[in-house]
Amino acid sequence: MNFITICENVVKLLVKYWDKFLLTGLGYTVFFGAILGSLIALLRMSKVAPFRWIAAAYTEIIRGTPMLLQLYLFYFGLPMLIPLLNKQQYACVAIALVCNSAAYVSEIIRSGIQAVDQGQTEASRSLGLSQKQTMLSVVLPQAVKNI
Repeated sequence: MNFITICENVVKLLVKYWDKFLLTGLGYTVFFGAILGSLIALLRMSKVAPFRWIAAAYTEIIRGTPMLLQLYLFYFGLPMLIPLLNKQQYACVAIALVCNSAAYVSEIIRSGIQAVDQGQTEASRSLGLSQKQTMLSVVLPQAVKNI
């Protein structure tokens, strides 16, 4: 089997399964990864110490292990933990990709929020805004630009 034959076979696979697996999987990964990543970023910046520790441990473990190892663990280990996923290989791989994406997205969101100058928060708090109002009206719009 030469290189040209391999390339032709890869192209055939991509054309055949482009819409079914690749686009659908990309949508799941981006959407659920962004939602889970946002929650993890908020947990990582929480004032409750156990939440910070859990989020930091999750992020560091996922970002510190190779993606192939994560795929193996989720593909073979997840059906052992959750027997319902025994015949759902696509779901196991999608969950692995979402978890990996969420760890990276959480760090991007956390760094974007922390890049906003503390003076902005102090100024809005001195104007009488609550912490929630400060985050929604002052910090997050500036953080989105940074992100």
